[in-house]
Amino acid sequence: MHDLPYQFHFGLMGWRGKGPNVWPDIRAEVPEYPGGLNLQHSIEYWLTLDLLSSEFSKNLSGRSAIRVRNSSEADVIFVPFFASISYNRYSKKLKPNQKSANDLLQEKLVSFLTGQEEWKRSGGKDHIIVAHHPNSLLYARMKLWPAIFILADFGRYPSTVANVEKDVIAPYKHLIPSYVDDNSGFDSRPILLYFQGAIYRKDGGLIRQELFYMLKDEKDVHFSFGSIQGDGINKASQGMQTSKFCLNIAGDTPSSNRLFDAIASHCVPVIISDEIELPFEDIIDYSEFFIFVRSSDALKENFLINFIRNIGKEEWTRMWERLKEVEHFFEFQYPSKENDGSDDLAGGFEKGSWSRRVVCVEDCGKACVLNESFSKTKLPAFGFLVSPTGVNCEDVRPSDCQTWTEDMMKMNKTSRKH
Repeated sequence: MHDLPYQFHFGLMGWRGKGPNVWPDIRAEVPEYPGGLNLQHSIEYWLTLDLLSSEFSKNLSGRSAIRVRNSSEADVIFVPFFASISYNRYSKKLKPNQKSANDLLQEKLVSFLTGQEEWKRSGGKDHIIVAHHPNSLLYARMKLWPAIFILADFGRYPSTVANVEKDVIAPYKHLIPSYVDDNSGFDSRPILLYFQGAIYRKDGGLIRQELFYMLKDEKDVHFSFGSIQGDGINKASQGMQTSKFCLNIAGDTPSSNRLFDAIASHCVPVIISDEIELPFEDIIDYSEFFIFVRSSDALKENFLINFIRNIGKEEWTRMWERLKEVEHFFEFQYPSKENDGSDDLAGGFEKGSWSRRVVCVEDCGKACVLNESFSKTKLPAFGFLVSPTGVNCEDVRPSDCQTWTEDMMKMNKTSRKH
């Protein structure tokens, strides 16, 4: 991990280093990340804390990633720039045609990284940069695109800068508290379908208002405007925890924090977002506890409401139980725990599960993951073409690639779409 000056990370939250120290002593005090909506994009904060703590932890067993001081010993190089909070707090321009503090910081970041021997050695391909807020890193992303980006989705990125073949999708940090000791069930959740949020959105989010007019008069459907202002989070928490299904509809971007609030509430998500990418899809089978509906089907008269009503108690209970089993994958906390969000993101890079350790089959434009832990052929959210167990990707013929691609696309369409 680069020792960036504190202005690039904890300094953005008000912490100030003393003397040559660029890092806080987190054994004594952990600087608190700003609350509210800021928290949903706080992924770089949790990953940085996890790496810092690895330097003084007595027991490193079970850790997915540890920090090393010699870059030649590192599998990957983490860039601790808190891009999301930099955008949220410092992107306003004081005068027309004047660069914001966020713009200036990105320029300094580009200058610093591209001048380092580590960047020059790999061209940046082994660097990890978190830009979870969709508007963060707007300038630097065009300069640092060879790096591995950790993103919420690809909605505001050209495919030449960010794509499924090199980058990683991370969960949002949910804002609604986790539903601890959830003893509810099908019969004790009276609301069939729940949505609360911004209804009138641009771009791909136009579907929200169409669905609002289709569902607003259904007696057991809650579909209304809402925000975190006032008592908004508590109201949303109460609503999701008393609902069987929670709608997750495309907004300005394909993803939103609402999905991860639903998981924390054990409210079975109904995904209506054709371009969404999901985190950890190589280890999680989302078809076990998510409902995927194509936008074109959702807009057919009565299709969505009838489809949801036809899901019975037994099937819903199975998905609800599975939600409770996997919710730990989407938690971010300090200290991190085994198989929480920080651990799985770090572990993926260490093991190559979703890193760039691939061999391209140029003739058909696909790639095989060099990881024999995959036992079944499927198309993960990250877009890697996974070869059958034991196959050396270097020996793959274009004809094999084409066959696997066609088979897996069929499997993917069947398992992810209803």
